[in-house]
Amino acid sequence: MTLQALVLGCSLKPSPAPSSSELLGREVLTALADHDVTGEVIRVVDRNVKFGVSIDEGDGDGWPEIRAKILAAQLLVIATPIWMGQPSSVCKMVLERLDAELSETDDEGRLLTFGKVAAVAVVGNEDGAHHVVAEVLQGLNDTGFTIAANSGTYWVGEAMGSVDYQDAGPKPDTTGSATKTLAANAAHLAHLLAKSPYPAS
Repeated sequence: MTLQALVLGCSLKPSPAPSSSELLGREVLTALADHDVTGEVIRVVDRNVKFGVSIDEGDGDGWPEIRAKILAAQLLVIATPIWMGQPSSVCKMVLERLDAELSETDDEGRLLTFGKVAAVAVVGNEDGAHHVVAEVLQGLNDTGFTIAANSGTYWVGEAMGSVDYQDAGPKPDTTGSATKTLAANAAHLAHLLAKSPYPAS
């Protein structure tokens, strides 16, 4: 059974500017392919997503299209840079938009996000990766997503440094290993939930 994944790249830079966080998100998607998972990457800043906490903020809001892809997928990966020790503002906007899912349920009272697995990929040139992973995973869990073991992968360069992940070369024994573990565990859990959904609330 092939599952679907959606990677939301939360870079502040619109395409086609290179993005280290999107690169790591794509590496997660590549690792997921080894576990019968296919999918796509969306750079959120390209989609005219409006600030708000509803499923549709109207007037050309790009979130409803992204939301439809989230609901069609079994896995969601948030890829974000670190800014001042925090997830990017785009990432926080995504979490705010996901807050609307707390009011959306199926006929049996379950959130529409129940049964979907979430993970996080983080890059930055300063300390804060664990904080960002924790903050984002908590928000995703609060809005109904399930979190597998070791659901975060990250790369953090030297403090106060200037090297980006995309320029640092492959890190197969560190970030690469964490990415493979994330993909294996998240895909395993998603396959289990696809076969055996959560019970009615």
